[in-house]
Amino acid sequence: MPDWLHLMWQSLWPLLVGGFEFTVPLAILSFAIGLGLAFLAAIARLFGPHPLVLLVRFYIWLVRGTPLLVQLFVIFYGLPSVGIVLDPMTAALIGFSLNVGAYNAEVIRGAIEAIPRGQWDAAYSLSMTRAQALRRTILPQAARVAVPPLANSFIALVKDTSLAAVITVPEIFQAAQRIASVTYEPLTLYVEAALIYLVLCSFLTAGQARLERYFGQHAVFSEGQR
Repeated sequence: MPDWLHLMWQSLWPLLVGGFEFTVPLAILSFAIGLGLAFLAAIARLFGPHPLVLLVRFYIWLVRGTPLLVQLFVIFYGLPSVGIVLDPMTAALIGFSLNVGAYNAEVIRGAIEAIPRGQWDAAYSLSMTRAQALRRTILPQAARVAVPPLANSFIALVKDTSLAAVITVPEIFQAAQRIASVTYEPLTLYVEAALIYLVLCSFLTAGQARLERYFGQHAVFSEGQR
């Protein structure tokens, strides 16, 4: 067995441990929290009072206008200067969640606005309130519109979790860095880390395709029932 292949085999388990213990939980938790934040921000932008709309716009502008890496540095290395000390995982979770929330707020807002005004009018004609119309009529249709960009966002987030290595979260890339610092074989270790990300994202891409087909079939069935 070639030396490089032997090294990849020996380092595979530590990299997988970093993936399953940190990368995957960090991505799932960040996306779940960020998606909830995105939904609230989108609803606030569409239906909230003017001061709240301005606040949400500022949040989206600030997060989308600054690099994610800088945001992680500010949260983990900057906040201790004002007395706020966070462990690496918590800092990464906050940073990724805020980032996901800002970007996907626009996705959700766009999906809601893409639903024709006639759908609102039809709901109101059935004596629904705006909240009922949103929950029962608009959001189910908007979900079908939002699924592809939201799925793309999650796949991108899985790759972005590699940035957590800079704040010492021992995920896949940080594990590869640690091993490379001992073996002096950075090319082999970084290629192996890249392959693990590639396999993981390939599975997610296949899941995204199935999810889109499901929503597409559901939409056709719904149209046929009308």
